[in-house]
Amino acid sequence: MTTTYAFLGEFGDALQFIFQGETTREGAEVGGSQFLDLTWEHLKLSGVSMAIACAISIPLGLWLGHIRRGSFLAISLSNVGRAVPSLALIAFFVAYLGTGFANLTLSLVLLAIPPILTNTYVSVTQVERDTVDAARGMGMTGAEIVRKVELPLALPLIFGGIRISAVNVIATATIAPLAGINTLGDPIINVSGYGDTGRLAAAICVAALAIFTELTLGAVQRAVTPAGLKLEPDTASRRMRIRFGREATT
Repeated sequence: MTTTYAFLGEFGDALQFIFQGETTREGAEVGGSQFLDLTWEHLKLSGVSMAIACAISIPLGLWLGHIRRGSFLAISLSNVGRAVPSLALIAFFVAYLGTGFANLTLSLVLLAIPPILTNTYVSVTQVERDTVDAARGMGMTGAEIVRKVELPLALPLIFGGIRISAVNVIATATIAPLAGINTLGDPIINVSGYGDTGRLAAAICVAALAIFTELTLGAVQRAVTPAGLKLEPDTASRRMRIRFGREATT
């Protein structure tokens, strides 16, 4: 261990494993540049899953929110998404569809859809009815109202759902090696090949990716929030709870 990381103890060993790697007793090189490949696979799997989930959830949520229907679907999907363990979902797909990138991506897409769809639906239904009626009175079509009025006002909450899903997908992608895809979860699962230091190093990388994603999407969410819509977090969450409670009882 170099003097740069020596004072950090086991954490320093893990950092050295990430940046420099080490040689096992069998003579195999692990860590170092190998982590770049694992990180790329992790990001590719997470990115493809999120792109597909957004492509499905956002248009569907906008449409359901615009016509003010589908609250049962949105709330049910949200509850199911919280109730079903991600490991059980992946195990189900592996058992019935087999391993591979496509099958694992499908399971992660299903994991990512509920928060995005629910937030998109709720954010559109929260747009003031008078605002929509005024846009319709100006001669806007339904598509124009969605694109020019409802979507811009709904963007903050939509990105909130994307943040939740992105962090969940990145965290869940660590169990991808169980389905035949080597991600940063490989050193965590394959302790015999990487050792405890490699496991800690991979955990640090996954945590760093999740934190970076959360901070980046949080900054984007703040950037797309119109100045007149910026609310205190407690107020926004209270409005959402009231909304869900009212719809769940109807």
